[in-house]
Amino acid sequence: MGHRLSRIITRTGDAGTTGLGDGSRVSKHSPRIHSLGEVDELNCIVGLIRCESIPAEVDAFLAEVQHDLFDLGSELAVPGYQALQETQLAMLEQQASDWNGQLPMLKEFILPGGCKAAALAHQARAVCRRAERSVVALGEDEPALPALPRQYLNRLSDVLFILSRHLNVAAGVSDVLWRPRRLQQDS
Repeated sequence: MGHRLSRIITRTGDAGTTGLGDGSRVSKHSPRIHSLGEVDELNCIVGLIRCESIPAEVDAFLAEVQHDLFDLGSELAVPGYQALQETQLAMLEQQASDWNGQLPMLKEFILPGGCKAAALAHQARAVCRRAERSVVALGEDEPALPALPRQYLNRLSDVLFILSRHLNVAAGVSDVLWRPRRLQQDS
């Protein structure tokens, strides 16, 4: 990469547009830029989870997810470019299966919470769903957009839910169960 990123302040976006990797300029309010921003925010929250005291295997998995999200972002930043591979989707499915197989069966809905890392995983899941909705909207505007980014985010949100439960088990903390009729029970 050399000195490619040495100049951060360029002033080229002052008029409300930004450059894409193919050299074109689009509004900072375009669906493509919204999608890119949602994926970037998700990557930031995954980074926050990694700042917590988590098992080494979880940290290694999340490091791969961060790289995958950057790959996904590169697809959004360069129209027509494809960086994600089916193997990245398969990795998510395998990890979901491994962690979910170690967890007790869910009989009730759970609320975001437990240990801090689990709560952050829930936040990441919610942001991932938002990113997925944004990519779906972009795909409706641009039908040539590959399906893999949407599929990756769909699987990742499931993995992040499972991860929240896995992190609570690892921390010795219970999931927070939803009490749907608490008002009638408390009176």
